[in-house]
Amino acid sequence: MSRDRRRPYVTGDAALDGALAEACSKLPDGGGLRAELARQLMTTAAKMVLEDATIGDLKLVNSTVKELRWAFKVFSAHRRTRKVSVFGSARTPPGDPAYEQAKEFGARMAAEGWGVITGAGDGIMAAAHGGAGRESSFGVNIQLPFEQQANETVRGGSKLVNFKYFFTRKLVFLKETDAIVLFPGGFGTHDEGFETLTLLQTGKADPLPVVFVEPEGSDYWAEWHEYVVRHLEKPGLISPHDTELYLVTDRVDEAVAEVERFYRVYHSSRYVGETLVLRLQSELAPERLRELEREFSSLLRSGGLEQRGPFPEEMGQPEIAHLPRLCLDYTRADAAGLRRFIDAVNDTAEAQRVQREAVGPDPNEERADRGGTPEPDEPEEPNGDSDDIRSS
Repeated sequence: MSRDRRRPYVTGDAALDGALAEACSKLPDGGGLRAELARQLMTTAAKMVLEDATIGDLKLVNSTVKELRWAFKVFSAHRRTRKVSVFGSARTPPGDPAYEQAKEFGARMAAEGWGVITGAGDGIMAAAHGGAGRESSFGVNIQLPFEQQANETVRGGSKLVNFKYFFTRKLVFLKETDAIVLFPGGFGTHDEGFETLTLLQTGKADPLPVVFVEPEGSDYWAEWHEYVVRHLEKPGLISPHDTELYLVTDRVDEAVAEVERFYRVYHSSRYVGETLVLRLQSELAPERLRELEREFSSLLRSGGLEQRGPFPEEMGQPEIAHLPRLCLDYTRADAAGLRRFIDAVNDTAEAQRVQREAVGPDPNEERADRGGTPEPDEPEEPNGDSDDIRSS
């Protein structure tokens, strides 16, 4: 069913729906999209009660929304700061080669103006924060009956968020970051690594660099990579080039370079309708566009590459209005190919680029709008309820 023909998302109780609409009309932007989305949130809560949701289900949804609201508030003041999420074992002691690598990495990224997000615990997390320092450190802590308490760098700070649920914490880890770097760790570290790769592979996350860092001579991630190639890639359980979505290294210098290189020319991305729009920090020369078009024709569903200014849908974002846009009708079927394309854009020689001022992501645009897969048309609910809000 097309969005234009959808009925409004309501409870079906006229009096209750009117009261919810009246309440939301009194919000700032009472007639705009934000107030309408707030009405839909309230409608969802009301529908759960009307549908006899259990107390447990209501508590889960309530806690989830409250956790995410607070996390978004904490990060909102820092949206233009590039950030890297660092994962690794909470049990790695100071002096361990991996601990010292994480500390050096945190220091190097902070020196480049990046924020460092970790799970706020000990081990690798404390090392990365210790290197970055309090001003550059963000903590997303999980409440556990053992092992996990905020490390001294972020404890009591304004950039620490405590979570009850792993799934909300994991969402924030990826939503608020521009890069993922993993040091040796246990189940949690592998979970974060595989989930990130899954979201990149399926187009559910913005393109970003993923780096696995191991101490020299340890082979921790090298052997993991061999497992992925032998048991996932060769039998055809993943695509032949999916291993190009990440880098394995034993050198901090290479990890830092990989993260910074990704944003050498590429800035951010989003969809406008069916068009994938890459914002660039440098305009590409026409001959370079044609080279990229020929080399990456398999990524194009139709047409070629177009370089232009911002779309009307982006005009409310003056901080990035000056950035050129590289537009393509992307097949959405080759995440590794898209990564190679972005790498090729970043490797464009300076003589084929026109420099622009480098800025971070626009704080007024949520990451869900900047990239990932566009919201699909959802089928009408059995009782006729549906969402009449158009994708922006």
